[in-house]
Amino acid sequence: MGEPATRAPGIPETTKSNQRLAILLAMAMAMAMAMFVLVVDTSLMNVSISAVVRDIGTTVSGVQSAIALEALVSAAFILIGSKVGDLIGRKLAYVLGLLGYAVGALAMAFAQSLTAIIVFWAVVGGLGASLLLPAMQSLIHGNFEGAAQKKAYALVGASAAIAAAVGPLLGGFVTTYLSWRVGFLFEVAVIAVVLSGIKLVHDVPYTGSRRVDVVGALLSVLAMGGIVLGILVWQEGGESVLAVLAIGVVALVLLVYWLRRRKRQGKPTLLDPDLFRSKVFEAGVTGQMLQQIALGGTMIVLPIYLQMVLEYNALKAGLSLAPLSLTMFAVAVVAGRRAAKRRPGAIIRLGFAILTIGLILLIPIVPRADSGWWLVVPLMIAGCGLGLLVSQLNNYTLSPISDERVSEAAGVNSAAGSFGLSFGLAFAGAIMLASLSLGFTNLATSSTVLSPAEQQQVSHALETDAQIMSNTELEKQLAGHPEKTQNEIIRINTDARHLALQVALLIPILAGGLGLLNSFRMMRLPGPEPSGAGEDMVLG
Repeated sequence: MGEPATRAPGIPETTKSNQRLAILLAMAMAMAMAMFVLVVDTSLMNVSISAVVRDIGTTVSGVQSAIALEALVSAAFILIGSKVGDLIGRKLAYVLGLLGYAVGALAMAFAQSLTAIIVFWAVVGGLGASLLLPAMQSLIHGNFEGAAQKKAYALVGASAAIAAAVGPLLGGFVTTYLSWRVGFLFEVAVIAVVLSGIKLVHDVPYTGSRRVDVVGALLSVLAMGGIVLGILVWQEGGESVLAVLAIGVVALVLLVYWLRRRKRQGKPTLLDPDLFRSKVFEAGVTGQMLQQIALGGTMIVLPIYLQMVLEYNALKAGLSLAPLSLTMFAVAVVAGRRAAKRRPGAIIRLGFAILTIGLILLIPIVPRADSGWWLVVPLMIAGCGLGLLVSQLNNYTLSPISDERVSEAAGVNSAAGSFGLSFGLAFAGAIMLASLSLGFTNLATSSTVLSPAEQQQVSHALETDAQIMSNTELEKQLAGHPEKTQNEIIRINTDARHLALQVALLIPILAGGLGLLNSFRMMRLPGPEPSGAGEDMVLG
């Protein structure tokens, strides 16, 4: 580990130690601020959906796609980003990752079209995250030791948890009283502050092989990208959906074969397939992915429900989501401190069970709720489950990994989480639109009020452009039609949206149920024994 401060003649050892500690603390704070920006960024986008749709003249599904695409790009390139950091230097990768995020946030502040958001925020920002996350983990791992390393990881992890808790509130307040664009300018300002102290960050040299597994890298992008991109194409009504999905599945199979073959030949691989020989690691990565699918599906469905059905502004939407995020944060903190004597697998099992119960309780509430107060209890229950999972999953997954391989293992863990998040966002959104189209068509064709011509007009419109729309927006489009027809279409829109949202909630519920089944497998495995720094790795 490089010395952050050199000793000058005549300076006591205690002074040198205090200076070194202060520099390390400042470096950890800078990384915590960077992590805060990453988490707040997504929260801001979620609670600002209706404002973004209105201001740039796009659709809810278009913004959904951009949110899912940003997570997809991060997931698809994070393994490559880890290797790029090894080759060009972890500090440089960290800086480039921050700059990529700054470009995306700056573009959001001035964007006038969905295309700009997709290119700069989703793609450039996603690439920035794929460089930033593994580089941050490597820099902490290489610059800190022992108790200091544990505190650095805890500080960064706490910043992510705090951002998850206050992100919806902060985003809602800024969007309602200022503008969602101001929120992204705030992100740029925080990144500028972090970069101003970049001299405090000392690089961590990479001593492994510098040969690149190009084929493995390409297959990893095609595998993770193809699956989620296929869902996004389906969501937007594009063609060749099955072909894109097939490319993703075939690439995933080929990636597994390729990595195993390269390993047998003693050649460098994108990631070591032997990591998955640890059943604990495999079960932990699976749990991480399922937790993020559940979180991603929930965090795309609920903001849309609050903004398009209850017609809340960003602040009210953020306040309505606060029980979930604040409970998750509080439970994660308490469980992290008091769960030392309990098996992590048992806590994870309880977390998935509570999360699933909370989400199931939302199903009957959706068609009855007329305010966010109806959601408080189910969201608090789901938040308790997520808090238990957040407190244990990363440590469970990485605890059996040796110091030499913890950075690579953390990259795989992060990739699984990012893929799960993007998959949950995309799949829940696509299922919601498909259910909306089917429900609206069925309700329209069975209506005794609409004429056959009006029924056909509704079906034709949905075939080309199915989207979640508030009743207020629909009333504007129906101006000039007979009042009887307007009232019937408004009723159909209300019923169809409720059905679509209920069906979409089945995606995070299914992920929670599969996570619960996976946790029973964890309970059959021996409890993970900490091995080096893995026990302190808290980044997801």
